[in-house]
Parts: sequence; structure tokens; C-alpha cells
Amino acid sequence: MPRQLCLQCDRRFDAPEVWESAEVTCPHCGQRTLLQPVRIPTSATLKLPPLTATPGLTMEEVAHTAGELIANVEKVIVGKRTAVEITVATLLAEGHLLIEDVPGVAKTMLARALAISAGCTFNRIQCTPDLEPGDVLGQSVLDPKTGRSEFHFGPLFAQVVLVDEINRSSPRTQAALLEAMGERTVTEGRVTYDLERPFMLLATQNPIEQEGTFQLPEAQLDRFLLRLSLGYPTLAAESEMCERFQLRHPIETLKSCTTPERIMACQQTVRTVTVSPAARDYILAVVHATRRHPDLLLGASPRGSLGLLRMAQAKAALQGRDAVSLSQIRELVAPVLRHRLLVQRNRPDLQADAVLAEILQQLPSPAI
Repeated sequence: MPRQLCLQCDRRFDAPEVWESAEVTCPHCGQRTLLQPVRIPTSATLKLPPLTATPGLTMEEVAHTAGELIANVEKVIVGKRTAVEITVATLLAEGHLLIEDVPGVAKTMLARALAISAGCTFNRIQCTPDLEPGDVLGQSVLDPKTGRSEFHFGPLFAQVVLVDEINRSSPRTQAALLEAMGERTVTEGRVTYDLERPFMLLATQNPIEQEGTFQLPEAQLDRFLLRLSLGYPTLAAESEMCERFQLRHPIETLKSCTTPERIMACQQTVRTVTVSPAARDYILAVVHATRRHPDLLLGASPRGSLGLLRMAQAKAALQGRDAVSLSQIRELVAPVLRHRLLVQRNRPDLQADAVLAEILQQLPSPAI
């Protein structure tokens, strides 16, 4: 049955072909109209403009953006150049950061300064033993007016999220972060919500005070791309900090120096940094050596291999290079792998960093 067109309301309906040019009542508007068949020209072709790939950023542009980020964050964080560079590299590598240090060394300020500098939304979650997963992810609330259940987004729905004193939250709440860190999604019932990109989670914990805390399990630690310690500032850096902070806190006047869209473009370019077969084999040799070492109860997982590769790419891009070097890999081995290792119980005096240093010393250095 052919499609006919109503001349009154311009809507289409089915009518027998024998009714063409007849006057009938339109089933949509109810008015009398002459039937007009809908003619589709057989020779017509749809012409679309050719698809063009979005041009990516060059390594120089990525390095420039990263340099601006680092300089902007250093307006607040004084004397911690290496830590700021690693934090920015973690963002470009699409990873998450665990900062383990004593109170008062600017762990929170580092996260806030990074979020403001990148133009990203920021939320802080202060962990306590009674913190529930719903307090972090969000929860469904019944609307008494409509009788419908609506999901209210929790503080995890931001681009940069600081989970302060993560080891003070219960294992149940800690586990609630796994999906967001791994898949960048949050599932509530049968609905899965995507987190806004770029997404980075920074967690802090105090290694000194352990009373009333819950140690992070290996599955949770493995989700963090690397573990970082800021340490105390030098005398000169602390003196400069006191001078800067005399009138007001620098975070109050800090402005963004880039956009989230620019950050995502940088992240895509980082993935294109060349990793030669020799560099890849060296990364795998280091990781596999941790699994065979007699002083280690647990070696690094395949996620450790991927993390070391991705961080080496980010470090190279941050320096404006288009290929990963041996020095970049060796420099990142300890920050990326130390929290993934478990030392034998009969060696309480042995640190994971010492084992990694021994592995690097024993492995031959390839030409990369």
C-alpha cells in the first residue's frame, strides 16, 4: 500500500493506490485533502563530505602543554618538581596516583592545583570508617511527587577526585572504587554511568598512623598506576613557601592554563609514542624478574607491565620525544612497581625498592 501525503498537515499515511487524486479525510488532522503520493526519485543520490581524521597534537605541543601544567602547579607546590612532573605524567598516561606520606606535605594541595590547572572539575572524599559506598558513588532516591526513583550522583562523579586517607575507609567502600578506577564507569542496579573524561583518582594515606585503618588489598593497590611520596621540603623551599603564603594561599588565585579537551588530546598523542621491541622486552624482563625473585612473595602483574610502558610513553612525551628511552624506563621502575610487590615475611627488613634496584643492576642494559 503506497504512502500518501496530506496537503493540510504534511503528514504521511497509507492509502490504496486507486485513491490517488481522490479527496479523503486525513487520519491525522481530520481534514479533507486531495491525496498526493509520496514520490521518491530513484536517481537521487546522497552526497556527504568526505570524512577527515581529527589532526592530533605533535610531541612538541604535548610537551608545551605539560610544561604549562607543571609551571602552574608549582605556583602552589614549592620545591617538588619531580613529584609534580610524575603527577602530570600520570594524568597524561590516564592513570591513578597513590600518595603515601605524613600529614602536612601538600598532598591535598597537589590534587587541587592539578585539577584547577587542567580546568577539570574537582571533588574531595574524606574517608572515615563509617563512610558507605553510596556516599561515594551516589544512590537512588525516591521522588515522592512522581513516585520514581532518581539516581543522585556522588562525589566520585568529577574529573579529578581526591580520596583523602583512603585506608581509613572500610574494605567495602574501598572495593566500590574498583570499577571506577578500572573501567571509568559506575553501576547502580541495572544502569551503568560513564564518568566524565579525563578521569583521574588521587588517593592519600598516612604510613605512620595505622590505628583505625584498613590496609589496602593487593587488588586495590594494583589499580594505581604508581605510588608517590612527596617528603619534607628543603630549608630553602620551605622558606620560599612561607614567603608566598604570607598574604594569601596561592590556590585562591590559581587559574587554569589548559582545558580538559586539550588534556584528552594529549593523552591520545601519548599512546602514539614509539616503544621499540628492545624497550618492550626490557620492560617485560624487569616485570618477569620480580615474579622469580626469591625474596618476593608476590611479583608484579601484567597490569604492572602495561603501567610501566604507558608511563614511559608519557614521560617521553612530556620531554617532547617521540620514542621511549632506557633511562626513562629505569627511572620509572620503582614508582610504578614498588606497591605491586610483596616481600617475603621472613625478610621484614627488606624494602621493595632494594629488590628492584638489585634487579636493574643484574639485568643487561639493551641498546634502545
